[in-house]
Order: sequence, then C-alpha cells, then structure tokens
Amino acid sequence: MDIKRDSYLQELISYRFDGLVKVITGIRRCGKSYLLKNIYRSYLLQNGVKPEQIIVIELDLAKDIRFRNPLALSAYVREIAENRSEEFYLFIDEIQMSDQVLNPYNKDGKKITFYDALNDLRSLSNLDIYVTGSNSHMLSSDILTEFRGRSDEIRVHPLSFAEFYSAVGGDKNDAFDSYAFYGGMPLILSRPNEAAKMRYLSSLFSEVYIKDIAERKKIERPDILEQIIDLLCSSVGSLTNPAKIADTLRSRQKASVSANTIRSYIGHLEDAFLFSESKRYDVKGKSYFDSPSKYYCEDLGLRNARIGFRQQEMTHIMENIIYNELIIRRFSVDVGVVYARTLNKNGNSVRSPREIDFVVTCGSKKTYIQSAYSMPTEEKMEAELRPFSLTGDSFPKIIVRRDTGKRWYDEKGILNINLIDFLLDKELI
Repeated sequence: MDIKRDSYLQELISYRFDGLVKVITGIRRCGKSYLLKNIYRSYLLQNGVKPEQIIVIELDLAKDIRFRNPLALSAYVREIAENRSEEFYLFIDEIQMSDQVLNPYNKDGKKITFYDALNDLRSLSNLDIYVTGSNSHMLSSDILTEFRGRSDEIRVHPLSFAEFYSAVGGDKNDAFDSYAFYGGMPLILSRPNEAAKMRYLSSLFSEVYIKDIAERKKIERPDILEQIIDLLCSSVGSLTNPAKIADTLRSRQKASVSANTIRSYIGHLEDAFLFSESKRYDVKGKSYFDSPSKYYCEDLGLRNARIGFRQQEMTHIMENIIYNELIIRRFSVDVGVVYARTLNKNGNSVRSPREIDFVVTCGSKKTYIQSAYSMPTEEKMEAELRPFSLTGDSFPKIIVRRDTGKRWYDEKGILNINLIDFLLDKELI
C-alpha cells in the first residue's frame, strides 16, 4: 500500500545539498527507512539522479555489518565518491548500530565513532549525507554537540490521522475508530486481519523496543522497566512523576526501586521515542513546575497492545491523539495551569488550580486547547470552558470535541470543532 508522507519528503527536499548531515530520527518501525530509501530515493531518481549515485548502507543488516566500523565506512564511501565530478547521496540506515573502534594511531586515545566518520565525509563537497536512527539522545542531543550546528534533524512519527486516512479512505468515522484502536505504525495497514494487527503491535514492544533498550542501556531490572511501561500506558494524560511511580510499584508489586532509577528508565523510554513528557506550565506566572508531568505514548496502537486492548477510555485516547498531532505539526506543547479563587470549607478564599489540556506554542504565539469527548450538560461545559477565562490574555482558544458537527464559535470567541475536522485541518493553528 502506497502511503504518502509529503511533509517529510518536502523537508528532505528543502535540505538537499545544504552542506549539513540530515539526521532522520523517530521510533523504530515508524517509516524512517521507507521515507529515505523508497519515497526520497524515488524522488531523486525521477529528477535525474542515477541509481549508482545513491549509496545505501544498512547497518542493521548482515550484508553491511562491516560498515559498523566507522573507519571502514568512511574508506568505502571515499572510494566511491572522492575525486568524482558527479554528486552522490549517502543513505546510512540505523546509525546508532555503529561501533566505537580504537584509534589505530593512538590506541590509548579517544575511540573513533560514527561522528568522526560523518565529519570526515562532510568534507566531500559532492556528497550529501542522510542518516536514520532510533535513539533520541545519540541523534538529537549528542549529535548537536558533536556536529556543532552542522546537522539538520527530521523527526518522523507514526502516521498522523491525515496520512492514515489518505491511505485507507472510506468513511472518516470508521477510519478514526480503526486509528484510535490500532494506531499509526505503517505496517498495520498491510496486516491482513485484526488478529495479525494485534500480534504485530504486541511483538513490537516485546521483541523490538524492550529488548533494544535493555541491551543498549544494560538495564539491570528489565522487570521494573516493563512495569513502568505498563503504568505509563495505563495512565496516559494523567499527572505523575518518578516518586509516584516508585510508590505505586512498592504498593502494588512489592518492588523496591528508587525514584532515581525510575527517572533513568523513563529517560531511556523517551530516548527510544516511545513516550513524550509534557510539563505543567503556569500560564500567568510564565514558569514551569518541576513535577508532576504528563506522559503520552508515541503511538496509540502500541499503547493499546501493551495493556491488552482492554482500557479503551476515549477521553484519554482522544487526548493522546491530539497531543501527538500537535507534536507532529512541530508545536511545543505544555499542560496549562491557571488559578481560580474559591472558598474552602472554612469559608476562606483560596487559589485553586485549573488545568488547560494543551498550551500550544509556536514562537511568541500561543493557542489554548481543551480536549472534551462530549459536553452533554451545562455543568460539564462550564467545567471545560472555565480555565479559558482565567488565562488573562486573548490568544486563540479551541475546544476539540467528538460530539459536535460543523465547527462554530461561541459568544466568547471559543472555537468548537469536531475531533476529526481538527485532525484533518493542518492550517487551523
């Protein structure tokens, strides 16, 4: 099945031969390799590039295992492209599988890494370099230090609902129900039946993600790692922190583990792009809270598979889908906190926190978004809309709903929009 990923393709095209290393990051199996080796390669071939000008190295395959040695990789590519008039494109898949090797000229010195190989190859003016990888710290954090502004990052996610719907077509509501249940991992679309989809998603966690993290990070307590995953999957959209998770594990599982270990393991899950943290932000105070935060799963199908497709509470699923959509659109997303004056049981006036689901930031502009599966009563509507009135500013305010038809604005200028319309309208924010 042909899946269009036009936004990523256009991003790659815009970076073509800009002198920087293009780093394509994202969770494993989200389509990074397909984007590079199929979609982008086809574009290049259709625009005059010859097949022999595209060098493809797949470090996760046995045929290219020798190129995990960065010195061998650099020597091989130089042999092809150096002192040639043609332009060449280098695609390196799963770069995080590269090894560190001894410096043959100083065996007691710093080891040679793929950063050294890529920096070396950058000196070839006729070579455009693209790498894919599935480790956030190595590719999004360390690479910024190692390359010092000499790289572009293209973050790839599982399919957005718009991409999913463009492939499956049909009734939008049926497509959304499938998307909310099975998520947007691209291979889901080629699985022949429901059982095959479920098996595939379940195996990704057990056979790919957990094993990968445990091996690369040398996890001492894989049982704790799995329990953390279960807790985060069960509580998407709920406030939590490492100390709270540690307390939960002690009370439920009788597992003694420190908050620092929990924090470290959550960091590994974020590095693997499995979860994202959304911090709480004081809208008027313009400052962040240290704790607690919310964690969202990168893909709802993976989340649902991990908990056995049992917890299908649409309020939390809908919130996670909206969060992922906003991240795909490259916004910064926080949990908003505003304060209202209320009376306590003694009749004294106190500041009570109220939550705005998403404070969406792009530069100096903000948009406030509430996620509401339904608002059947005046009381429910008041509870959802009340935080908007406490922001003290006039930035746009949107309430995304599942129980409304055409979009409309209320008397306070708040946009009410159906969830599916929101997901398909890329120009809304």
